[in-house]
Parts: sequence; structure tokens; C-alpha cells
Amino acid sequence: MVLTRQGLRFLGRVLPCTIGRGGVTRDKREGDGATPVGVHRIVGMLYRPDRMVRPADWALPLGPRDLWSDDPRHEDYNLMVRAPYPHSHERLSRADPMYDLIILTGWNWPRAERGRGSAIFIHQWRRPGAPTAGCIGLSRQDLRSIAPLIRYTTRLIVPDALAD
Repeated sequence: MVLTRQGLRFLGRVLPCTIGRGGVTRDKREGDGATPVGVHRIVGMLYRPDRMVRPADWALPLGPRDLWSDDPRHEDYNLMVRAPYPHSHERLSRADPMYDLIILTGWNWPRAERGRGSAIFIHQWRRPGAPTAGCIGLSRQDLRSIAPLIRYTTRLIVPDALAD
């Protein structure tokens, strides 16, 4: 999977996508809204079983208490946690469909360097052209079509040439 200026190239197709509002960066920081340069491993897949069937045999269901810690001051930084959780976090079970299916990359994981940015996901975009907080956004149809084809050996490549 390679991010290009035309979209996300995967298995011979180029899929329209969105990236972080901060563009592509070589120096990712928490809250910068940028998509980090690099070769990122795929480390997991999460889905909402109340909204879709399991997209791959290794995908794990999301529940209403599942959160992602984005608080660099806390030891759980850049890890999935459960509510109640008193530190800064992102709710994974959202009212909108953006996180119905999440492909997790290995950015700054599993031993996060605090402040280097948390959770670079591949998820459903808000709408075409609307930037993410640093993740890769795809249309619902494209995301669901590639999910069964992704393996742990799949990589997300964000080339240095795309950085500002």
C-alpha cells in the first residue's frame, strides 16, 4: 500500500484518499494533524460488529467502552484502553461511521515515544477531500473492499518525497 499524490495505491488500484490536515511530515508530533513518512506495519484491524460483518478472520470487534489513549503524559499513551479512562483519549465506538472499520498501523507502537504522535489509522473518511487528524481516510466502499485483502505482512508506505 503506497500513498501517492493521486491516492492510495493497493494491488494495482489507486484509491482516492485523504491525509492529515498537516500534510505529510518527517517529524510527527502529537496534535500536529500530519501523516508521518515511513514504512508502517499493519498491526491490527478493528470493526463494529453491530454495524458490519467481520471483514477479515483476524479482525477484532470494538465495543462501546473501547478508547485510544492520546495523552503523552500517561503510561497508556498510544494504546487501546477502556472506559472509564480519566486521561485524554479518543472514543473508538463513535456515533458516526468513521471508525466502523479501523486498520491499525504500527506508528509509534507498541512502545510509544511520548509526544511523537498516536494512532495512525486507515479509516473511513468524513467526506471526499476532508482531511484527517493524521490518518489515511478512504471511502466506505474502498475501505471495506481492501480490508479482506490486508495481511500482517501488508505495509503502508508514506514516501519521503510527499513531505513538505
